[in-house]
Amino acid sequence: MALYSFLPVYKVSYDLLVDLFVFTKEFNKEYKYTVGESIKKETIEMIVNIYRANSRKDKVKHIAKARENIEVIRVLLRLLRDLKQVNIKKFARLNDKCESASKQLTAWHKSSLNATK
Repeated sequence: MALYSFLPVYKVSYDLLVDLFVFTKEFNKEYKYTVGESIKKETIEMIVNIYRANSRKDKVKHIAKARENIEVIRVLLRLLRDLKQVNIKKFARLNDKCESASKQLTAWHKSSLNATK
């Protein structure tokens, strides 16, 4: 078992979190403490689920939770774009990281399901 901090999915998720902390500083006050906090909290929860999946035998349920987290992050990110809190360049950068994490989580999930059969 590799250390969670060496997992590519962990690295891209952590980079996403750092970017979100930087970007939310620029949000209007109205959105900074609502949607901004929600997206950061959801990303932290996803990273925790990645850690748990890597450190436990019952990986599937934690990976499934992380996959759910990334979908909520996508919805919140789209909302922020529609509310004009993130410009198109930043949105594309964040969305690329979400897409990368999602693909990696999906592959990990499939692999873990096959390993349990």
